[in-house]
Amino acid sequence: MTSLLNALNAGKTSLLTNQKSIEIVGNNIANVNTEGYSRQRAELMQIPAVNFGDFFIGQGVTVSNVSRDYSVFISRQLQNKTIEFGEETGKSNTLSELERVFSVSEDNLAGQINNFFDAWQELTANPSGEVERDVVLQRGQLLGEAFASITNELDTVVSNMNTEIIGEVAYLNEKITEIAKLNDRIQLVEISGQTANAARDQRDLIVQNLSETLGVQTYTDERGLLNVQLPGGMPLVQGNMASTISTVTVGTNVGLQLETTGVTMDVGLDNLGGKFKGMFEMRDVFISGLRDDLNTLAIELTSAVNDRHALGWYTDPTTGLPATGQIFFEDITSLAPPSVPSRNVRLAFTDSRLVAAAGPNSNAAPGDNETALDIAALETTYRINGADTFDNFFSKIVSNVGIESARNQLSLSGAEDATIQLQNLRDGYSGVSLEEEMIDLIQYQRGFESSAKFLATIDEMMNALLQLKG
Repeated sequence: MTSLLNALNAGKTSLLTNQKSIEIVGNNIANVNTEGYSRQRAELMQIPAVNFGDFFIGQGVTVSNVSRDYSVFISRQLQNKTIEFGEETGKSNTLSELERVFSVSEDNLAGQINNFFDAWQELTANPSGEVERDVVLQRGQLLGEAFASITNELDTVVSNMNTEIIGEVAYLNEKITEIAKLNDRIQLVEISGQTANAARDQRDLIVQNLSETLGVQTYTDERGLLNVQLPGGMPLVQGNMASTISTVTVGTNVGLQLETTGVTMDVGLDNLGGKFKGMFEMRDVFISGLRDDLNTLAIELTSAVNDRHALGWYTDPTTGLPATGQIFFEDITSLAPPSVPSRNVRLAFTDSRLVAAAGPNSNAAPGDNETALDIAALETTYRINGADTFDNFFSKIVSNVGIESARNQLSLSGAEDATIQLQNLRDGYSGVSLEEEMIDLIQYQRGFESSAKFLATIDEMMNALLQLKG
């Protein structure tokens, strides 16, 4: 009778174990399209046998654990590639805007520079012509507007980036806080010997998202909790404690600060990765360099024209006498921040009679065009930093944008392909395969049916035994 009771218990454990395994398979099938879900498996373990007479009799089977298919190596590789992909993504939109700003169309800044010097060249043919002088002033004004327009466009690009950064911060703080809460939940579940598979999947997915945005790094502490930090080592999550990222206005830009355990720290470019690193690098390094180049071009061009124009003679409209010393553009060489030289390229006068076409000679004969010739020649003879003409200097600015955009597109495509391949590798290892689940389902179904048949047989044997005793 005792042996039959042992067999009955073994059949019961088999029935319950197959039932639980079928439930796990069903959960896998239900989450086949759930992002970040890792396939779960029932870990079966036989119940220790007991000594019964001269034999050790088995006591059945039990589910010792519900594990998930997870590869630390694949996850690390995916996280690293996601950081690279995020960084290039952070640069991509900005570079697209910069390509539009620094276009190669005929009406760009280079075209306005050419038109300005062409107007001076036309003036050399008729130095006293009122129409030619008016054209020179108009072209000078249009040149200033072109400088201001491209500078304002850069401001708009930066402003859009700042707005995007501010909008992202609230989302990031939510995710950082959620990781801390998941750490707490995982610890509470697993301290009792169970496995918090769903919470771990959620946490891994959030970490991947933060990797793309901030380039975060992770490590597990002595308590088994996942700690998250910025690339420079600033802590975002320590156990179940979350830090807070905030924005702060620095001049016309938006900066980041991290508040953790009552301490506030500035987050610099060295402490960022992923999309934010790409955006801050474009804003604070690349676009800043473009601004410096534009200012250099504006200062060099206006200064060169002013130096020659100040030497030329013109007829003072108030006295009717020859005069000299008149600059053509307003002086922008000594502008202090926040004034921007490239935004302040403006004419120093509006009366075309002040245009100095004659050479540096107060007794110049009518038709003298020496100064006009000197200024017209600047287009091809003047060298910025002893190397480039005005047109070549601006062409280098445009080509730098184009080269960086082409590099970004190539790197972005490569990082995207690598990320997709690693994601497919992760899905192949950890994702749900309906074919495998159907095989397991049939296997556990057969096991359940066999267990039920076994229990029915033991029940018949016990009834027969009881009837014999009766």
